[in-house]
Amino acid sequence: MAKAIMEFIGAFFLVFTVGMTVIEPGAGNLAPLAIGSVLMVMIFAGGHLSGGHYNPAVSLAVYVRGKLSVNDLIAYMVAQFIAGAVAAGLVLFLKGFPALTPAVWQIVPALITEFLFAFALCFVVLNSATARGTSGNSFYGLAIGFTVLAGVYAVGAISGGAFNPAVALGITLMGLTSWASIWIYLVANFAGGAVAGLVFRALNPDDV
Repeated sequence: MAKAIMEFIGAFFLVFTVGMTVIEPGAGNLAPLAIGSVLMVMIFAGGHLSGGHYNPAVSLAVYVRGKLSVNDLIAYMVAQFIAGAVAAGLVLFLKGFPALTPAVWQIVPALITEFLFAFALCFVVLNSATARGTSGNSFYGLAIGFTVLAGVYAVGAISGGAFNPAVALGITLMGLTSWASIWIYLVANFAGGAVAGLVFRALNPDDV
């Protein structure tokens, strides 16, 4: 239970920060810095309890890699998605329920960029936070947070830069993206997580 609660807390603050910094009045060009930073600090805060996933795609990657049970996988995903929905509701309340025009993405570019950075994020998590060779390091939170920071700056204009199905649910509920586009995030992010897990296993056959 403690692990699922930690996953809820971390995912909540991640989605909450996304909404508060992106919806006007927000943080403008500094929004990705705030998003990457809150992910970093929440990972440092909760990594010792739950692993600090805060992302269903990351949880899937860790499961495929062999470091998460199926029961924890389900509990984590439920907690993460609920956190995204709760955070979205609070953001809308605090922002005064603004009238937003949902972004509409070009399908192929959005699928490609969401897959690539979901893969990158999950691959960094697996190698910096679960690998035997980096066990006990003090940099994993920074590495993971800065992967998101780089991704949002690099491709945010193409896909919104979610790289996280719970974030995708949150921004869709907020009205930042359309419901017609949520499948893009779900397909690309979960695929990125699964492939990252498989690639990790292939590259580290003695660490599974």
